[in-house]
Amino acid sequence: MRTTVRLDEQLMRDAKALAAKEGKTFTALIEDSLRERLARSRNRETREHRSFPVSKMPGGLREGLDPEILSDNSRLADALDEFDGFAGR
Repeated sequence: MRTTVRLDEQLMRDAKALAAKEGKTFTALIEDSLRERLARSRNRETREHRSFPVSKMPGGLREGLDPEILSDNSRLADALDEFDGFAGR
């Protein structure tokens, strides 16, 4: 099938150079690239539908530990140091 595609000039130059380096035609490079991209998209859709086991073990955050601390690396490191008996950095 024949079609027209408008590409950025630099992208076109880079793609043609890569095709030449790999001993392919520009068309073959575009076809291979599209196939690869479509395959990645299909694989991502498959991964999104996976379910993972959930632990049935009791546990959770240590009593008195603010759950918001998990989104702040510095505060979390300080809390872990304190837990390990190392106060301060």
